[in-house]
Amino acid sequence: MCTHPEAHHAPRWTPLADDPHIDFARFRTRDLAKFLRRLSFPPSSSSSSSFPNPCRYASSHRISSMELPASSSGETSRPPSTASSEEPLTRHTLASFRSVIINPSTPASLISSTLETLTGHLQLSRDPLLLHHTLKLLTELAHRDGGHSAVISKSVSRFLLSTESTRLATESLDTLASISENDRNFDDSFFVSLCFDVPAPSRAWLLRNAGRFGIRTYLLFTVFLGFTKDPYPYVSEWGQMLVASSCGSDRLKQSDAVFIKLSSMVRDMSVEVRVAAFDALGKIEMVSVDVLLQTLSKKVLGIRKVNYRSQGSTGEIEALVSTSAGALVHGLEDEFYEVRKSACYSMQKFTALSSEFAGEAINLLTDMLNDDAVAVRLQALETMREMANCGHLSLKVANMHMFLSSLTDNNSLVRDAVRKVLKSVKLPNLEIFTLSVYGLIENLQRYHQDEAKIFAVLFEMGRRHGSFTVSLINKVFQEIEPSSDGKFGFDSARVAAFLVLSISAPLCNRKSHSKNPAAVFSYAVTILGRISCALADEVDQSTLMAYLSHCSKCSTNSVADYKEMGSEISDIYAQKLERGNLPSTLAKLQHETDDQLLKSMNIILAKIKDIWSLVKLGFLHEGLRTLRACKRELAIFASEPAGSSSSVAFTALYLRIVKLLAKISVHFLPTVNYFNYRVGDLDLLLGKLDRRLRDMRFQFIGRSKEEELRVLELDLVSSVLRLSKVEIYRCATSMRKLSAVLSHIEHVHEEASIELSSFVTELKKLMINIPCHPHLFRKVLDHFSLEKYELSGRLECVSAELAVPGNNSENPLYFVRGLPVAIPVEINLSNVSKESMLWLKMMAGEESTRFLFLDAKLYVGSTKFNYSAPFYRTPKALSFTLRISIGMECRCEHAGVATSVGGPRHELTFLTPELDVYLSSA
Repeated sequence: MCTHPEAHHAPRWTPLADDPHIDFARFRTRDLAKFLRRLSFPPSSSSSSSFPNPCRYASSHRISSMELPASSSGETSRPPSTASSEEPLTRHTLASFRSVIINPSTPASLISSTLETLTGHLQLSRDPLLLHHTLKLLTELAHRDGGHSAVISKSVSRFLLSTESTRLATESLDTLASISENDRNFDDSFFVSLCFDVPAPSRAWLLRNAGRFGIRTYLLFTVFLGFTKDPYPYVSEWGQMLVASSCGSDRLKQSDAVFIKLSSMVRDMSVEVRVAAFDALGKIEMVSVDVLLQTLSKKVLGIRKVNYRSQGSTGEIEALVSTSAGALVHGLEDEFYEVRKSACYSMQKFTALSSEFAGEAINLLTDMLNDDAVAVRLQALETMREMANCGHLSLKVANMHMFLSSLTDNNSLVRDAVRKVLKSVKLPNLEIFTLSVYGLIENLQRYHQDEAKIFAVLFEMGRRHGSFTVSLINKVFQEIEPSSDGKFGFDSARVAAFLVLSISAPLCNRKSHSKNPAAVFSYAVTILGRISCALADEVDQSTLMAYLSHCSKCSTNSVADYKEMGSEISDIYAQKLERGNLPSTLAKLQHETDDQLLKSMNIILAKIKDIWSLVKLGFLHEGLRTLRACKRELAIFASEPAGSSSSVAFTALYLRIVKLLAKISVHFLPTVNYFNYRVGDLDLLLGKLDRRLRDMRFQFIGRSKEEELRVLELDLVSSVLRLSKVEIYRCATSMRKLSAVLSHIEHVHEEASIELSSFVTELKKLMINIPCHPHLFRKVLDHFSLEKYELSGRLECVSAELAVPGNNSENPLYFVRGLPVAIPVEINLSNVSKESMLWLKMMAGEESTRFLFLDAKLYVGSTKFNYSAPFYRTPKALSFTLRISIGMECRCEHAGVATSVGGPRHELTFLTPELDVYLSSA
């Protein structure tokens, strides 16, 4: 079932479990009538027959005063006489009410009736489950129409004061907070009245969520003071803590007070409380070192006696500090992995605050690498990486066995995390450096698929530890040398790792007294492809080859010597190898490579200019042969780095468009006998041309004004070709598109003052004389010629990658016939803006196509994300294949209008090819 972006404003609703085949949150208007008949609603005299009549379920005294929506005849609709006025609301009924609320076509009168029925039910019902759903519906109703917020707030407030259920009271407060977030008209007195009227167990919830009500700061502090006198112990303790953190002159003392208070909560009986306590600890900005160290020891340490003026006597302070003893240790030993993970997270901030704390915490963190939960191991490694980034990670020999054993973990994410730590840490001595290298070699021998990542880590380690690298390579050089029978062992993972490590040593800033054997650089050339693949983000293959070639000839291997050899390698390559200039020089080198590739693409595009002249003279065969030659030339550049692929992809698409134009033109040019060529059906060719032009228009961004004008001119040619055909020349769509494109061209022309071609000029003259005959459009085509297209350096390609991990014909996804199934997809986007409207197209056959809108919130801040795509109409078959792809909606004045119902409003340009997803019910 497709999902339109306009429906995303509604909160998520969990379908009721009475009927597993019904998802009420996804009902469309046209399905509602059929659904209501299934629920056996009596017929209504209202004109809105597709909506349930909520008045039927009100009590008798409310029905008499309720104004129902008017029917088409102008009379007021009344509930049927056969309906019982005392009939209670059911879960099915509440679900049908939600269909009314989220439907944008529901009349305002019916919304008002629904509101009156729900508020009445809220005061009369005693069923906790029904009341829970009623509160959810009232929240959605307030979000739909802010005009009802005041009525809903009053009704929920009355219910809050009358209910005896703590859970329902908390849910009522959550409803009020949600309304307040969307409607800032609530004054501060409303919040204060809630604080002192709600039951005691709910007042702590109000303290934790005070920010959602938009209360002013000065009044918030007053409220906190009031809560310090609350008779409910936990509420008063929270109030005292918040007051201590809101005032005073010494921020460190206040922070310590909050830290100690939170530390006392990490032993709470509730798992959620323990997790929340550790999460809150991890957000504290400053803490005394003595207090931090106390959390790592269950034994009370001798700490400095600090006078906390706001906290009472010295004895009370010592008692408070002792409550934090071993707090982190208890968290790391907790039986629930969520608590252990949260404890590791909280340590991440503390290790940055104190190197002394980090030195003590490393033993606990390495122990956590043996945890059963992957999430805990990953969080521990992330904490260690943050320690390395701030220079507080000091690994000892005793820690290395547990730490390096994670390199052989079965989970690839854990192995990646360990390698990130090794890439960032500064190792203290040669022994630990050697252990780390051998650990990476063992990782490489067991997991060959990690080779590129391991090589990248070894290269970085060698660059950061130049002297250690030289010492180790001189020690193991005999393993790299060929054997006595002349055989090399470069295929060995161990030898390859040593080669990668050795070639990075000259890039270290610190000049070592010893040097690597020059032969290792010659040996490294034999695995150049593997090394360049691992270092693709830092250096291209040609630069790496030049570096290895030079170092193999030098008697010493330092960057200074390398720079002196200007006759063999350009200075930019030498400068590139300096550690400090590496990012800037790499960017400069990449820019020069892109410029060279751009020149090559423009040479190919210049050759295309003359093809149209050949076609107009009747030499279609020669023109197509020239295009094939250009395509072969373009294939040479297909292996260029990914950063330069935009210009190559654009040139390839331009070649395909020119080929289509050549095949279409033979239907209109009298000099060509198209019966001699297999050019294809004209309508099919025109449709394919429109799709290619749409791809060029929307999949490439950053074009100059002149480039934009050339693309728009091709759009004009496509429309004129359609209008030149007698059967379709009066097509209103083509005429509208033609007029819109001409207007756009005129706008670009005025902005950039670019001279218009004779084709555009003649077409503008023709459009003045309406109506136009097809032969006049055909005559305008004589003025068209392919102008020289020259690429600028700012072109970027909008693209995407789509995958379903682990799915193939031998490993299909399981589904239940007739029920919805979730498709776990991995999506990687490139150059997609947050304003773009992306759709996931799913086809289970020619007549079963569904579109699913991908909200921009899924990919804002991250180009790669995972998503579970629901497919609802599974066939009654043992297995089937679902074809999925990602399309971007082409929103502009001359883009076509889509014909799909409930899907995109405009035509799509597809960013991925169709991917087959295999499903089986067996």
